[in-house]
Amino acid sequence: MEFKDLKATILTVSDSCAQGSRKDESGEVLRKILKKSRARVVESTIVCDDENAIKKFLKNSCDHLKVDLVLTTGGTGLGLRDVTPQATRAVIKKEIPGIPELMRFKNIKRTERAALSCAVAGVRGSTLIINLPGSPKGASESFLAVKDVVPHAILMIKGAGHEESYKSKSHKVTS
Repeated sequence: MEFKDLKATILTVSDSCAQGSRKDESGEVLRKILKKSRARVVESTIVCDDENAIKKFLKNSCDHLKVDLVLTTGGTGLGLRDVTPQATRAVIKKEIPGIPELMRFKNIKRTERAALSCAVAGVRGSTLIINLPGSPKGASESFLAVKDVVPHAILMIKGAGHEESYKSKSHKVTS
């Protein structure tokens, strides 16, 4: 599986973006990365830092739109209203701790603040969900840190065996 075969949604979690007082730069950066990779973004939405709104979007993306990948941006920090990881954990069936670990590992070389990320990644149905930071720089650097493992992860989620997924073109992701 390559990115050109992927169907994705993007959720920006931000009170200020949802209220219109700030532009959604992080969601736009992620749309550009996915478009350049030839993935198809079927929906992109902004919600306030509200656990129920986040869960509703995640469930709709996974259960009704049946996308391969959901990227969230925002709400992964230590702020009182940062609830994206909690909402994600409430809807996933299997957590994939290695994806956020890889993001933090690669990003901590640039900034020690990467250690403060509470990002989560996991599976609901046959969809991979990845939480990313809310800043445009943090969102893009974090996604690019794990981008090469995403097609392989999705193949595995969809039932491919290890041998089958390694023989595919999943390791040849266009950037």
